[in-house]
Amino acid sequence: RLIQPGDVVFDVGANVGFYTLLAARRVGPDGQVIAFEPLPANVRTLRTHLRLNTLRHVTVVEAAVADGLGNVRFAPHASNAMGHIDDHGSVAVPVVSLDSMIDGTDFRPPRVLKIDVEGAELRVLRGAERILRETKPIVLLATHGTQVHRECCMLLRDAGYALEPLTSSASSVEETDELLATPCR
Repeated sequence: RLIQPGDVVFDVGANVGFYTLLAARRVGPDGQVIAFEPLPANVRTLRTHLRLNTLRHVTVVEAAVADGLGNVRFAPHASNAMGHIDDHGSVAVPVVSLDSMIDGTDFRPPRVLKIDVEGAELRVLRGAERILRETKPIVLLATHGTQVHRECCMLLRDAGYALEPLTSSASSVEETDELLATPCR
């Protein structure tokens, strides 16, 4: 319900594309989905899913997302959904910030931003501070860890967002690890 035809959606931590595919269907051919995924095996499966579903308005960015540019170490996990940035990781991957993705590229800023990155959520948000401040996308955020959750909530509130739990079982933002952040108008 949050994604409309013609929207731009950034899927940060796309994995094999479950949310990418849903978003691509919702934005339609006039919209655009940018799927960020650093693990080569996940990227291959994601591209297969896009091909099988004939979705041509999705761009895959083979990189981790954080608050800088360059390369980082990444620790894959037995579950392809749980790898994360780690100084001792066995895989080197490129890293981008979301603000850098709209500087000097053809990407429009997102209207919806989904983030699920196994602990690097604060780094992603810090690397998107200009987007958050200037274009105010709706943010769907999964946090991993109490301290990261607290800091992400503080950053989003300071950027002018209202927060609510995405899970119906949570009665407050503090009791959940899945948030909906909407700009205060």
